[in-house]
Amino acid sequence: MNFAAQLFYSSYLSERLERLFSPKPAIKDSGENDPFWAREELRLGPSQPGGPCKSGPFSNGTVGRRPTLIEPERLKDFGEEELLNGDVKVHETKVVEVAEIKLMDPPKTRRVSEFRIIPRPPAQYLRFEDISAAAFRIQAGIQKTPCTYSRLSKQYGMEIYLKKEHLHYTGSVKERGALYLLASLTQEQQRKGVIVSTDSSFSMAVAHHAVELKIPVFVIMPSGCSSPRLRIYRDYGAMVISYGSTNRDSQNHARHLAKENGYLYLEEDENAAYLAGLGTVGMEIFEQVPKVDAIIVPAAGQYGLLAGTAAAIKHLNSQILVVGIEPEGFPLLLQSLKTDGPIKDMHSKPNKKLYGDLMERSLGVNTFQLAKKLVDKVIPVSEEESLVAMLRFHEFERSIVDTEGAMGLAAILAGKLPELRGKKVVIVVSSANMESELVRQCLDRALVLDDRVSKFAVQLGEFPGDMAKLLDVLSREDVRLLDVCHRRHGDKSDLFKAKVECVVETRDKTQSAQLRKMLNERYPSICWLDR
Repeated sequence: MNFAAQLFYSSYLSERLERLFSPKPAIKDSGENDPFWAREELRLGPSQPGGPCKSGPFSNGTVGRRPTLIEPERLKDFGEEELLNGDVKVHETKVVEVAEIKLMDPPKTRRVSEFRIIPRPPAQYLRFEDISAAAFRIQAGIQKTPCTYSRLSKQYGMEIYLKKEHLHYTGSVKERGALYLLASLTQEQQRKGVIVSTDSSFSMAVAHHAVELKIPVFVIMPSGCSSPRLRIYRDYGAMVISYGSTNRDSQNHARHLAKENGYLYLEEDENAAYLAGLGTVGMEIFEQVPKVDAIIVPAAGQYGLLAGTAAAIKHLNSQILVVGIEPEGFPLLLQSLKTDGPIKDMHSKPNKKLYGDLMERSLGVNTFQLAKKLVDKVIPVSEEESLVAMLRFHEFERSIVDTEGAMGLAAILAGKLPELRGKKVVIVVSSANMESELVRQCLDRALVLDDRVSKFAVQLGEFPGDMAKLLDVLSREDVRLLDVCHRRHGDKSDLFKAKVECVVETRDKTQSAQLRKMLNERYPSICWLDR
């Protein structure tokens, strides 16, 4: 504010205060030029000009109170006051209402049928998260099996790696699923105990890991089970009970005991926890063998190993080929894929001794859907091809496996996967739970199927040295003589002739062909016998 304005305002303020607080009455002639005091009736003091003021100044109709410094124009917001016959009249201002805001009409309700219903995607029966959780849960109780390069790779023109699941404590990959299944039980179920029946790889896995987890386990076996197998279950720590003559009898008795005593009856089925445990094989393969092109998995039992492995592999890399192998005498999955639905019963039955886990099994709906969606190819192999594959494992890998564990290699040996030549292939060797006597019989049969054991009959004269000459020929050909039988009576042979039957073993098919050619030229009467 400049100097002139300050001077004007100070002079006006001093004059204003002098008039307000002066004891003399206001004089009419002394007019005031007050821009803030526009109307006469609003002046403080008596209503008549020149009237006396005995008791001091008036303030808002009250005697003796000093007036406020608030300008009356400011009071218009709250109401104006007038002095009318000693009363105070208040003029209230009207509040103008704000225009009413009209709300929009609420939306009309629509029927559910008018909306487009978007179906939710179906819940996945087996997720990769479940397999990862299983891998974390069982890592302390399951060893990480090796996946090694095979000596058969160069022979068959591909990089073959063997995932040796038969090296588990019970000799089967089913330990993975059984352990996670037992670990997923509630504390009440674990406290009461579990019960299994029949002699199978699944029962052995449950018996072993249930004892390790301090879970009571009972095994119901048919009376025809061999003593060495029963001793194995008892060595694990399970309570073994022999009942019935067939597997069905033992199963019915196991269900009855479970119902009466509150045990949990376990059997190999498509339980989600069981499949998740088996699927950990695929995670280990993906970690151990980089840039793998194909994985060959035996599809036997409940087909859980194939479904679980495919679920893990396809999540990690959908470009990896997953091939399932099943017995030619029991192509349950292959026939189910052709009919687009799981087949409950097959008219054909596999060899009970060779494929014991396949007996009285069926393909579940969820397992079938997983295999249909994730498995690229299913190939059947014959019993003979599986036996030859067992022989290859014994000779080249120094391993004894059963027919189920050898099925993956059997498909390659039979030439049923020519598209994998030059590729990196992993074969899952699932189990090795065959009795020693049966293994010996299988290997003997495999030698015959591989054209390495031959049997022939030849007629020799009774002259001294004829038998020695035959044995000398076999020795010079570096042939191993397994059995010889010299018969002089009982056959319709020529007079003064003797029939000699020999069983010999050769190194390979080439040596066997050379032996046959040489003996046919030397002994025209030779007869080759099929074993």
